Amino acid sequence: MDVDLVTMGLLFFAGAMAGFVDSIAGGGGIITLPALLAAGVPPHQALATNKLQSSFGSFTAASNYARLGLMKPRELFVGILFTFIGAASGAIVVQWFPADRLESLIVVMLIVIFVYTALTPKLGLEPKPHRIPHGLFYTVFGLLIGFYDGFFGPGTGSFWTMSLVLLLGLDLKAATAQTKLFNFISNIVSLGVFIYAGLVLWSIGIVMGVGQILGAFWGSTLVHKKEVKFIRVFFLIVVGATILKLLIS
Repeated sequence: MDVDLVTMGLLFFAGAMAGFVDSIAGGGGIITLPALLAAGVPPHQALATNKLQSSFGSFTAASNYARLGLMKPRELFVGILFTFIGAASGAIVVQWFPADRLESLIVVMLIVIFVYTALTPKLGLEPKPHRIPHGLFYTVFGLLIGFYDGFFGPGTGSFWTMSLVLLLGLDLKAATAQTKLFNFISNIVSLGVFIYAGLVLWSIGIVMGVGQILGAFWGSTLVHKKEVKFIRVFFLIVVGATILKLLIS
């Protein structure tokens, strides 16, 4: 597919903005997927190319969070393994089932997250004791959320962040950092399925991916410097925007 330089520049900018937003609170897809569709990319290729460019951003954010000491990938092996298995399963199953039937349920779940976070001002401000064993959490939620991301996707970052805060007692900084690592795993698995199907538009995906790298590095560095309250406000904005996007799509 041929794209002119102006359109390519706009897609690069969309990638950068999405990388910034996604590295802080997730939801970058509400920027990039509409941008790809507006550029005339067919829906199935837009979904595939979106996974390519978002993989750049999630890898950059996860790497930067690890470098800044906000999470340690080696300690999260169980979560990585079961997220991989869950995402692979979801990406395979979605080829036989219509994913759009999930939208109404996902909107309800995101509304619950939004309301609960808005009405709990101290949520995630500081670490709390975990409510279930770490191994059990990463096994169950790696499978569930990984499967969901491979199968459908919108709101994945929000579900990871809230689960980590509520059940493992992480503060929002640590939860955001871990979320990006698990996002990267499920992105890469889904991307592998799309590459096998021959649906990825490489030139567009790489250009947007470069934008993702810049935006994700900026956003993840900002999280390290800012107070948790900033992340909470940003999280609410992104979850609210995701809800609106799903309702009007």
